[in-house]
Amino acid sequence: MGRITASRKQLKGDPVHNSLLASKFINCLMWDGKKSTAQRVFYDALAEIKKRLPHEEAIDVFTQALENVKPNIEVRSKRVGGASYQVPMQVNRVRQQSLAIRWILMALREKKGRATSLKLADELVAAFKREGAAMTRRENVHRMAEANKAFAHFAW
Repeated sequence: MGRITASRKQLKGDPVHNSLLASKFINCLMWDGKKSTAQRVFYDALAEIKKRLPHEEAIDVFTQALENVKPNIEVRSKRVGGASYQVPMQVNRVRQQSLAIRWILMALREKKGRATSLKLADELVAAFKREGAAMTRRENVHRMAEANKAFAHFAW
């Protein structure tokens, strides 16, 4: 199994909005233990969102964007009698959240040549409007699950 950390128990809300979700996101965004840099990027992105969507609360846009990206079902490989089947399965809440965060971060790390905070703002606004790379990813996962519905009886 992957490494298991107790971050869920130790997680404190972020310094500005006291949101656990934002705190988790900042931790995932962080590289080389540079939390202050990750926080600066995150809050700059929120400021940018505020500029683009003046009628919305930036932290709410962030929360809603993550909600929109969360997948409900995904496919997992299951071996049955020498054949591998892609079996559609429900995704639990914790995994939904971590997948959503991972996809948004992947989307912005694929884009090159602009400030990370701007890329993050772009991606969050796009996800808020149900578009963008992370949303496309979610659609693909759902489409795969839909296509493999026939194997749902292998779910365990």
